[in-house]
This record gives sequence, C-alpha cells and structure tokens, in this order.
Amino acid sequence: MKIAGASLNQTPLAWEQNLRHIEEAIAQAQSQNVELLCLPELCITGYSCEDMFMHPWVCEKAMEQLLKVVPKTQGIAVAIGLPVRWQGLVFNTVAFVENGDIKGIYAKQNLPKEGIHYEYRWFEAWKPNKIEEINIQGVNYPFGHITVDFQGVKVAFEICEDAWVENRPCTFLSDKVDLIINPSASHFAFGKVKRRQEIIRASSAQFNCVYLYANQVGNESGRVIYDGDVIIAQQGKLLATARRFSFQSVNLHAIKIDFVSPDQSEVSLYDQITEKNEEFPQAMGLALFDYLRKSRSKGFVLSLSGGADSSTIAVLIAEMVRRGSEQLGWEAFTAKLGLGQFPQETFMQHLLTTAYQGTSNSSDDTFASAKALSQSIGATFYHWQIEEEVTSYREKIEAAIGRKLTWEHDDITLQNIQARARSPIIWMLANLNNALLLATSNRSEGAVGYATMDGDTSGSISPIAGVDKAFVRAWLKYAETHLGYTALRHVNGLQPTAELRPLAQTQTDEADLMPYDVLQRIEYLFVHERMSAAQIKEALRADYPANELDEWISKFFRLWTRNQWKRERLAPSFHLDDFNIDPRSGFRYPILSGR
Repeated sequence: MKIAGASLNQTPLAWEQNLRHIEEAIAQAQSQNVELLCLPELCITGYSCEDMFMHPWVCEKAMEQLLKVVPKTQGIAVAIGLPVRWQGLVFNTVAFVENGDIKGIYAKQNLPKEGIHYEYRWFEAWKPNKIEEINIQGVNYPFGHITVDFQGVKVAFEICEDAWVENRPCTFLSDKVDLIINPSASHFAFGKVKRRQEIIRASSAQFNCVYLYANQVGNESGRVIYDGDVIIAQQGKLLATARRFSFQSVNLHAIKIDFVSPDQSEVSLYDQITEKNEEFPQAMGLALFDYLRKSRSKGFVLSLSGGADSSTIAVLIAEMVRRGSEQLGWEAFTAKLGLGQFPQETFMQHLLTTAYQGTSNSSDDTFASAKALSQSIGATFYHWQIEEEVTSYREKIEAAIGRKLTWEHDDITLQNIQARARSPIIWMLANLNNALLLATSNRSEGAVGYATMDGDTSGSISPIAGVDKAFVRAWLKYAETHLGYTALRHVNGLQPTAELRPLAQTQTDEADLMPYDVLQRIEYLFVHERMSAAQIKEALRADYPANELDEWISKFFRLWTRNQWKRERLAPSFHLDDFNIDPRSGFRYPILSGR
C-alpha cells in the first residue's frame, strides 16, 4: 500500500486557504497513486484558534468544510483533523474519509496542559474504548475511540499528545492493528525532532505495526513554529522522514509499505540537520517569512545598535531570503511574500530598513558594526543622533522638579530616556513603510527585566525573545564563520553593552547583571526544572564561588519577581527552546508576589 503524510502551512480561521491546501494535498496524493493520506491535527480550522474554539459556529463551519472535502476523496482514504461539537462539548478529532464517504471520527484522549499548550481550556478528553455515534446530515457515524478496516489493513488513531503519554490510546485496544495514524501539531523546539522520531520508531515496535505521523509546518498563528515533520516507521525501523521547515504550503512525502514482508517496504529518509546552530536560522527564516506575509506587512524595520541582539535579527532576515528563495525560486518567493517585484540585487533594500540612533554615549565601534552589517546584507541603512530629543526631555523634567538630574542620583532615569527617545522615531519608519518593527530583547533580558519598556522593547514582534543571550553570542560567531557573514567580526569583537551610561564608565551588560552563562543556568533550573532558589544554589555550588553565587541567585529572583509586568507587555515572540518565559504562551507567573 502506498501511504503518505503531508505537512500543511495553515492559518487559524483562514477557511478558504486552509481548504485549498487540504484539497491540493489530496490532489497531489492522488496523482502519485497514494492510497492513504494523513493530514495534520486540526488542519481545517488551524490548530491555534484559542478561545474561538468555544464559539459554536466554528465547529459548524469546520464540519461544512469537511463535507466539501469528502467528495474529493475518490480512490483514496484521508485522515483530516477538525474540532467537533458533540452533545454540547468540543472535541479535537480526526475524520477518516474513504472514497467519498466518512468512515468514522476519532476523538483525542490526551490533551496537553502546560507550557505553550492549553487544550483543556477548549476541548474535552475522550475516554479509552468508548465509541458513540454522531449524526451528520441525518447519517450516523461511529465517533470516539474508533478503528477502521481499510483494504484489509486495520487502522487505529492517535492525535499528537496521545503518543507522548504512558497510557496511550493504542494500549487499550484488544486486537492487533496494522497501521496507526497520527495527525499532529507538534511545536518546534531545539533538538525535539530526535525525540519525536524515536517515539514514532519505538511506537511501531511496541505495537508491531506501521506508524504514520504528519505535522504542521510554518508559523501558523504568530508564536509557535512547526517544522513539518512527516515520519513513517515499521516494526521499529524508521522508513521515511520528510524535508523540515519547507517554505511550500503543502509538502507531501509518500512511500510504499509491504505489510506482509516489511523488508520490502520502501525507505525514503530526508537528510535532516538537527544541530542547534543550524536549526535556529531554519526555524527563524520560515517563521519570519510567515509572520510577514500573514500579517500583510510590507517589510521589516530594525533599530540596529551594532550589538549582538539586533545584529542577530538582521542576519536572520538575510537567511530568510536566502533559504526561501533557494527553496521556492526567486519569483515564487517574492510573489508569496506579496511585497511586489523588485530586482534581486535591490530586494533587501525594500525588505529591511535599519537605523543607528546614536547619543553622546554611543561609541564609534557600535556605529561601525551596525553600518558594516547593514551594508553587507544589502539593507537600507540610516543613522541619526537623538541627543536633541533626550536633552529636551531632560530639560523639561529638570524645570518641573527644580533640580538637575545627575548620574549619581538618577542613573536608571537617565539611561531609560535614551532608549525611550529612540522608539517614536523608529516607529515612524515602520508606519511609513507599513512594516513590522522588530523588538530586540532576548530571553535573558526578559527574565530580569534588563530592557526599557517602551524603548528597546518596542515592536510588533520580538524574534529572539525565546533564546538566551549566551546562545545569541555563540550563534553570531557561528554565522560569521559558517554562514559567511564576515561583517559580524565587528560585533563579535565587542562586549555586550547597552551604551546608555557615559562612555567613561565602560558599561557592560554582565557587570550590570551577572555572567550570561550563569543567568542562563539559573533561569533554566527555575523555569524548566522547577527548582527553588535553595535547590538552584545546591545544583550550582560546585561551579562558582559561594559568595558570588549567593549574590547572583538573589539578584535573579529579585529582578524576576519585580519585572513580571514587563514580561506581560513584551511583543509576541517565537517559541524556540524547550521552555520560554512568555506568560501568554509559556510560563505564567503572578504580577505581584513575594520574593
């Protein structure tokens, strides 16, 4: 039997576009003589509809779309994900449609409820071995923990999280199954693909069957990135993997399976790169591409300081163009972005506008760094001084309070006004260009609030807020040596600094905070490993001097609890690591708390 999975780049509630992608996947499968096709979880609506799943009409509309697809399945069986309302409750389901007829609907049994997932808010979990009936346009169909027979092959189902738990649905089935289908919307995180593939391979061994898995692809709804995995395994052997991070809206991968003689099954393993430094530009390039086109924006605007964070974002945009155009071809790439047709040589000038906004505290080194990088990637580069604006704000406040502001007594105030004064003018560029303003905060800064609200946090999206500063610094060196961005030699030779104090004070980020590698380890143990401050101290005490470690841990928690309100207001960010601190899609924490 020839079977296939197809990753789809869907958008929440984009009914016609999502339907078009589903029909295109089915047509591609039919043209390749595929007999059974698996599509991703909730592909009709999009996975991340959030509280819209509570609106009854959404399930009604999803069923209408399913019924439009059913006649298109002549000569093929297709697993299609959608939300279904049954007896007043909403379930995350997959409909199995064969040759123009619905054969049954499976309901998900295990709902993720932590981190970026919140399915228990919208869906009910189905019970094992429970099968009911659902009436669709006067016809009753089996609904729940179903299995189906297809051409002599017994087919069972799991949906995403069902495969990641111990008491998974297929453990409750009394009869042997030949094929398990798993439509999924499994978010990307560094290194996660290895665990996912091992789960699929081990599942095929555990149930002595073929396991077919299909994931979504792209930045579906703003924060989550899907890598587009299609995985097929048989009796403990990995048979097929598809290209990840495809810029195509539909990416189908098919092989022939021999259920009688497994050694005769086809093998089609796409060479997959899983190293973190390479996954980063792959995931970010696709995410930025989708965010730009789905927000219907006409480019990016970036306040390019010459430092590590803004330099990283500039390089990622260049990588988006390089990788996307290599995959799709130049004309298809630019057409899909919808920015208009520009010569390839000048395209980056229209796509990315950068600006260096200096003060008396800015150095020649950071200006040279920003200018060299922007010019090397072909972006538009502006530079100006904001000293006049800063002075105007300062003089007005000094006149109001009746005294001069000094660095000895008003350090934070004088630092912050510089960052805030940059925001209105860079927003003007974004408005003029109908472009996305990119905020430059990283996760380390978000954890301790080392960012000026309404200053360097300003933006439509904060692309690197999901990664720590230690990783950013290391990746820039990788990008210089392995990706060919030689202009990064300037920023890679600098110590990270906000450049908000007078140059004579030689301000650095790590002097203000703590070493970035220490900050990253404390944050990881607190958020991901769920340790207390005392447990963190015990875990790290062998690696650092006791007095310094005490000071760093105390400072981290003092700043963490003080700055939750900032994290609540940060621009949306991409989920990249196995944890994040975004309270809307990661780690929820009270705004007011004891330390």
